[in-house]
Amino acid sequence: MGTLILIRHGQSVWNAENRFTGWVNVPLSEQGITEAKDAGARLAAEGITVDIAFTSELQRAINTGRFVLEALGQGDLTQIEAWQLNERFYGALTGRDKDQTREEFGEEQVHIWRRSYDIPPPAGESLADTSRRTIPYFTETIIPATEAHDVVMVAAHGNSLRAILKVLDDVSDEEIPGIEIATGVPYVYEVADGRAVDKRILTG
Repeated sequence: MGTLILIRHGQSVWNAENRFTGWVNVPLSEQGITEAKDAGARLAAEGITVDIAFTSELQRAINTGRFVLEALGQGDLTQIEAWQLNERFYGALTGRDKDQTREEFGEEQVHIWRRSYDIPPPAGESLADTSRRTIPYFTETIIPATEAHDVVMVAAHGNSLRAILKVLDDVSDEEIPGIEIATGVPYVYEVADGRAVDKRILTG
């Protein structure tokens, strides 16, 4: 049995500006840096040592993972970067202010684009699309890592992690729109034979 730590990156500058980000490689905000360091401190308080770490190719996830590892005294541990763990692609919504988008298209339509499982925004990815690249990587690379190592960490994004949580927590297509993952909060799973047998959320 292995421990799997999932953590959404700390707040990014576009999170702070209420903009759709997706694949745009924006940095962490000052609050996001603090969130990442705090997450590392909470894991350090648990006495956790990471054996192998995965992240997306986007700097907000990479740097979150780095700040966490530094808090654990493991700043020299190399993270494995994988595009499959990138945030969902928001297509025509990328860079747009979320409130302005709601004013233009309506609250209900924007909610559907953001939270439905299989309805994408214009020229973008739905969560189902994101799952089709994230889940194979999760099952073929990350799950085997939990069998070979004691502690595996994944620093990624709200939607790529929602895809993973959908599998780990056995969440239905109808329930997944209601799942929220806070920035900078570690989800600690105990995994056996590719299945979650325990889960803790390390809030502040």
